[in-house]
Amino acid sequence: MAIELNGKRVLVVGLAKSGLAAALFLKERGALVTASDAKAEAQLGAAISELKARGIVARGGEPQPNIEGFDLVVTSPGVPADSPAFVRARERGVPVIGEVELAAQFLRGKIVAITGSNGKTTTTALTGDVLRKGGKHVEVGGNIGVPAISLVAGSTSEGFTVLEVSSFQLETIRSFRPFVSVVLNVTPDHLDRHGSMEAYVAAKARILENQGASDFAVFNFDDAVCRKLGENLSRSGPSLCWFSREHEVERGASLRERQIFWRDERGDQAIMNVGEVPLKGAHNLENVLAAISCGVLSDCAPTDIARAVAEFKAVEHRLEHVATIRGVDYFNDSKATNVDATLKALESFPANIHLILGGKDKGSDYTVLAPLIAARVKRVYTIGAAAGKIELQLRGTTPITSAGTLSEALRQASAAAVAGDVVLLAPACASFDQFENYEHRGRVFKDLVRALAQQTSPGDVPRKAS
Repeated sequence: MAIELNGKRVLVVGLAKSGLAAALFLKERGALVTASDAKAEAQLGAAISELKARGIVARGGEPQPNIEGFDLVVTSPGVPADSPAFVRARERGVPVIGEVELAAQFLRGKIVAITGSNGKTTTTALTGDVLRKGGKHVEVGGNIGVPAISLVAGSTSEGFTVLEVSSFQLETIRSFRPFVSVVLNVTPDHLDRHGSMEAYVAAKARILENQGASDFAVFNFDDAVCRKLGENLSRSGPSLCWFSREHEVERGASLRERQIFWRDERGDQAIMNVGEVPLKGAHNLENVLAAISCGVLSDCAPTDIARAVAEFKAVEHRLEHVATIRGVDYFNDSKATNVDATLKALESFPANIHLILGGKDKGSDYTVLAPLIAARVKRVYTIGAAAGKIELQLRGTTPITSAGTLSEALRQASAAAVAGDVVLLAPACASFDQFENYEHRGRVFKDLVRALAQQTSPGDVPRKAS
């Protein structure tokens, strides 16, 4: 049942995309809204102007907002859940929830929620396509770009809302209950915020906590953390399903002789051939298996599921081919914001990689990359605040160039690369030291590559590796 907002005094903390959407939604529902952000008002630009124009009290320059006199606090995922202001609010009995939890109070129909350290966006977008081609009314958003609260108006009682949810968003749920929850993988990430791997895993596991016997939980059988979460699932909780590239699972999506099939109490059901999957990389095959699982559990026909997968286009900034210039392929994987994502990107190419690494460190261990870098990478080009740490931890694996900026890294990589090589942006870091977000970083990379292509004469003869 939706919470009553009319006349309630609500503080919204954080005025990025989701905070702005939440503040406007609350105002429309009759709440008395105050919006606050740590950034100065001059940095907030159009967002704060729009809020004030709608009659919302909006303030910048407040790292720790005053929570006195509010009935509810709604926080953006970028604001730590253990912020002192939030601790004080909880001590005084004031609920502190996130924008996803607020949306869950009002969304109609069933929710499919997808989390994981990597692959969330691709799997969320693909699941949306699968359900649409399966004849369902579908809204898609969450951490993928469209705030969950913005999907309320379009949701229907018979439809589905497919949400990408991050660990930051899951920290502030209370009653959020997906019909299908998916945990793709759990590898070290955001340890600078969560403090430990145990706390990070616990945040991811919150996706399950309100599910009941009529719901489903889908886990990656090939991921050790996911397998443990699934095996420890309460018997009174959701029905357990798996997906696996390496094993035939008891219930879920598996591979057999290049065929993807679904197995449950009714037996085995063929879905499609692996050769029909258009996405590059073994990790994307896992994403496909997860999306297929969501489609089957949402009663989509196998033919519709197969068609959706076969026609799916790669999501921007996820191992995205940008151009081929003088025989060199340029790939944008700016969404590779942690070490495991970069590992998956490296596994997608057999050799001859020029790898751009760096950005804002998240407490990562880059030595994990060393074996693949030694085997497949011709040279590493480091950028951003994490460059020194990366250079120290990867010393001796392959030649390393300290480039500093993305433009300089690309300039040097393109000068060194020969026909048959790959220039890959897969930074293993957050982007906030030099860019607004990973999308901004990816767009800058693509603009630089396109400018390089325009500078290259059509008559140039590609160099070949000696």
